[in-house]
Amino acid sequence: MKTILTIAFALIVSLSSAQLKPVSYQDGSQKLNGFSIAPARGNMKKAGILILPAWMGIDAHSKRVAAQLSQSGYHAFIADIYGEGNYPADVKAAGAKAGYYKKNIAAYHQRIKLAMQELIKSGADASRIVVIGYCFGGTGALEAARENFPVKGIVSFHGGLDRDSTRTINPIKPQVLVLHGADDPYAPVPVILAFQKEMRTAKADWQMIYYANAVHSFTEAEAGNDNSKGAAYNELADKRSWKHMMMFLDEVLAN
Repeated sequence: MKTILTIAFALIVSLSSAQLKPVSYQDGSQKLNGFSIAPARGNMKKAGILILPAWMGIDAHSKRVAAQLSQSGYHAFIADIYGEGNYPADVKAAGAKAGYYKKNIAAYHQRIKLAMQELIKSGADASRIVVIGYCFGGTGALEAARENFPVKGIVSFHGGLDRDSTRTINPIKPQVLVLHGADDPYAPVPVILAFQKEMRTAKADWQMIYYANAVHSFTEAEAGNDNSKGAAYNELADKRSWKHMMMFLDEVLAN
């Protein structure tokens, strides 16, 4: 029975993915290519979810996430952070591209803001927005919290937690949910502790949930299943983190 339900859900998501609409928009002279999808069922609240992809840019995983959110009744938009002509061909290039935006954080903020505008143009209520991100995108989601973007909530899946320690810590208004692999080698204990201290200093309404036996990229099936590589898929952590996010969305987007 579970197998039949899994296959049925995969088919629904596949059909929903076909409803993804390419959207071209601009950052000055730079062309950006995102994807929009409308709710597959009624959404009186017109809530919208902005998706910030991992460091390879818009991929099959981010499109699946958008399709699933559509099935749950949300508007969704996948942001293009790098822009046409700048998409990485391999992980080395992705590391360099992501590193640029981490160092030039204002440029990252701008690309997130522009994508948020496209989400609202697609039909989402500007007062009912949540930003979610994966890996490098998780870093971006947390940046949206640090900059107090006008959103209800932030969700980071196995995202980078570190920040420039010279930056001022301001009060954080959006609610924050961090979904983290307990064995993620890319988030050493000092970084985690510094992040948690930051959240307390910012008087944020924040949660951090750890998943056992999970490393980096635990939501991404394409990452394989070898934890020794530091990045690997974990089906249980993937399912649990999705449920935790859905409960969070219900809470922060409630009337």
